[in-house]
Amino acid sequence: MDTAAWKIPPQEIEDKSFAIIDKEAGPHKWAPAAWTVVRRLVHTSADFDYVKDTVMSPGAVEAGVAAIKAGPLILTDTKMALSGINRANLASYGAELLCLVDDPRTAEAAKASGSTRSQAAVDVALLHHVTASRPAIWAVGNAPTALYRLMERLQGDPSLPEPALVIGLPVGFVNAYESKRDLAASKIARFITNLSRKGGSNVAAAAVNALAKLALKA
Repeated sequence: MDTAAWKIPPQEIEDKSFAIIDKEAGPHKWAPAAWTVVRRLVHTSADFDYVKDTVMSPGAVEAGVAAIKAGPLILTDTKMALSGINRANLASYGAELLCLVDDPRTAEAAKASGSTRSQAAVDVALLHHVTASRPAIWAVGNAPTALYRLMERLQGDPSLPEPALVIGLPVGFVNAYESKRDLAASKIARFITNLSRKGGSNVAAAAVNALAKLALKA
């Protein structure tokens, strides 16, 4: 075994990975800042389908970067997504990270309404945490019910603060693709999603991490 071939410093591993992705992706439609996000999705998943399947609203990356620099509230639908976000890159901006799926208020609301906890967590967040004075980034990587509930609430109540950015990347076979299709067709102004069954908490976190990297370089 050639130890020199695998005992590589972390930054060198990442740099080599990005070089491979740039080469194998070939020509694509993405502007540099957006490519930073898409490339991070590919890097996290080793799946080049994100190059063609990712969809972003105009200005989504810029809105995400601006929100991070303003010290956002970042809400995730799973603890896995929460743990995958690099807090060190957000610390200097005073970002607050929340996952409310295990919050007692969420459990109570889900039981009362007969909904999923992911769905109820959206209601708890909107009632107790989201304000007009602080930009909110929603990062959904697992639960289509969370994404659908967010869209439903925003459509039904114009007084609710518009999200700075919705990262909608739920994974699965039941309503995952459909929820992302509907997000792309919704009135939500700023979003990052993909038109595929693929997704996951890891890629939702990766999108946030890519935006944080861009903010640090801005």
